[in-house]
Amino acid sequence: MNLFSPSRVGSTRLNLLALAWLLPTWALAQPEALAQSAPTELAAPLPPTEALIDTETEPSVKAPTAPRRRSDTPRPPAEPRFDIDLQAKADLRDFLLRHLELQRFRTLRDLDANELERLLEAAPDNLRGLLGTLGHFSPAIQVGLTPAAPSTPTSTATETNRGHLGTVKIQVEAGPVTRIATANVYFKGDIATAPEAAEQREAIRRSGTLATGVAFSQADWDRAKTTALRQLTAQRYPAGRIENSLADIDAATQSANLYIELDSGPSVQVGAVQVEGMERYDPAMVERMVRLAGLTPGSDYDLAQLQAAQQRLAESGYFDSVFVYMDPANNPQASPVVVQVRETKRKMLVLGVGGSTDKGARLSVEHTHHRVPGIGWRALNKLQLERDDQLASTVWSAPVDDRGWRWISSGQAARQIDNFTTTTSQRLRAGQAQDTDDLDRSFFLQYDRARAVNSALRSLLPAPTESSVSANYAWTRRRFNDPVFPESGYGLGVELGVGTTLGDTRRPFTRAQTRWLGYWPISALSGEPRTAPLGEARPAPDDTGRAGRLALRLQGGALWAQQSAPVPETQLFLTGGDSTVRGYGLRDIGVPQADGSVSPGRYLAVASFEWQRPVWRNGVRSPWESVVFLDAGAVANMPSELRPQWGMGAGMRYNSPVGPLQVDLAYGLNSKRLRLHLNVGFTF
Repeated sequence: MNLFSPSRVGSTRLNLLALAWLLPTWALAQPEALAQSAPTELAAPLPPTEALIDTETEPSVKAPTAPRRRSDTPRPPAEPRFDIDLQAKADLRDFLLRHLELQRFRTLRDLDANELERLLEAAPDNLRGLLGTLGHFSPAIQVGLTPAAPSTPTSTATETNRGHLGTVKIQVEAGPVTRIATANVYFKGDIATAPEAAEQREAIRRSGTLATGVAFSQADWDRAKTTALRQLTAQRYPAGRIENSLADIDAATQSANLYIELDSGPSVQVGAVQVEGMERYDPAMVERMVRLAGLTPGSDYDLAQLQAAQQRLAESGYFDSVFVYMDPANNPQASPVVVQVRETKRKMLVLGVGGSTDKGARLSVEHTHHRVPGIGWRALNKLQLERDDQLASTVWSAPVDDRGWRWISSGQAARQIDNFTTTTSQRLRAGQAQDTDDLDRSFFLQYDRARAVNSALRSLLPAPTESSVSANYAWTRRRFNDPVFPESGYGLGVELGVGTTLGDTRRPFTRAQTRWLGYWPISALSGEPRTAPLGEARPAPDDTGRAGRLALRLQGGALWAQQSAPVPETQLFLTGGDSTVRGYGLRDIGVPQADGSVSPGRYLAVASFEWQRPVWRNGVRSPWESVVFLDAGAVANMPSELRPQWGMGAGMRYNSPVGPLQVDLAYGLNSKRLRLHLNVGFTF
């Protein structure tokens, strides 16, 4: 069979001739077609002179295109597509501009006029909702758009220049504010009838509701509900919840009726202690610490006691991490206290490098054994070397007993240099101590031995070694609002001791020392109201205002004995330095001597007054504080001889994660010297 018939061959030839004639025409038409289909962002119009160039006779000339943005070039910030002109009362205007939904769309790159019109239709409802959170439920709102003036077309189009849509004009008349008419709290569950919960019910009603007559705001209403729920779940009822809540607003009378219903569920009591993660140390020690925090079998659930138990365990030094909680799901009447711990290593070596303006550079080595074989006590050995002071010490302490007391024994050998005097001393101590969050107590027997050598008078006067033994009691109470960054409250410490000197001349003596530190927020003293920005949650009750706070520190000491009693110098008093009287060096204030140095005295008096003021930036409190202060201190062998030496200056505080960092520049009025003082942390 012949596949190529004459008719088929003729048809094929005609098709080939037609294709050969169409190809040049199609090729000439492609530049125009491509130009019509190219994106506007990538093509620019030709200048008039170049538009007349024949592409066949001038093939090297190409139409210019807009430069492409490099992929690694950061995208330029978008310009606002429209402006907002809001007319309202000054206090409302800032709040509305901060939360207005239109603000989110101002820099939307592809926003067009139609989308903006839809946003403007929704703006009045958004404004009414915002004003309602401030108690304004009958506002008059007008929203309009003033279009931008027509702009002259440019020769090029960029990604960030798509035209300005105009100015959104908003006029707001807030109208009268709604005030609270009634505020009630109702209870369901065990708390509603339990006699032992009566005080808790009253506390929730007092602090968990808003006062009648005050302006309603959503922030205050949310805070009241949160406070009520927090107080419910803090004691007895950890599973408590808000069953219902309602803010009934009457726009006609501008009044609000508030209603909260709390469901406590069953009460929860403390059961057994379950310890998880203990391998190196005795689990009974953990149980004792939990019981000492108040979590005894059969007692009511108390969140504060759980936190106290966790804090006590964390500060014991035996654990790297601690988590204490109760799970009342299975047995609310005897819910176990679960303690999850991660133990520290049994032995630990710490090398430290530091320094201070008082003592210069410091190098320290500490070795801790958390469970000495045979007795189970903890042993802490320390060697510390400074410019003028050297110290070697060891402290041995037993685990706490069921009453929270522990046996302690310690010994130390020290050497300190003060001008021309070098004092070497030894001290032994044995007794018991009890430490809690706000109260420390201890009683102990103490042996002191000291020898002071004056290099200038060594050849003229002998340097005897003096020693003593004494029985002592120490008591410290802390009532600060924060243990690390206190802003209010006080601390008081007292130490009393009676003893006798040793050696050839034995004389009895009595020693007493006391210290006191108090903080007063100026807002509390002057009645300055603590306010927050409009529409925001109110500050915490203990928040310090812009005026700051006042701090007063007092310290006193006395040793009563016959003038001839050879009391060791370590039982006497010196002062001056970073934490006592600024403007003077460490232990620079004492009893003046003939060679210009000072020696310890039998009476001590120190006072310090500070004005501490937080630094605010753009309405937000920063971690920095400014301080001005006045210090005074005196040491003498007779009360009538006490003559204060004054220091004054200013400084800064930085509230770092490890505690306050203090930098003070002080001038000693008596020494006529300017000194820089550095200190880290807060302890009392």
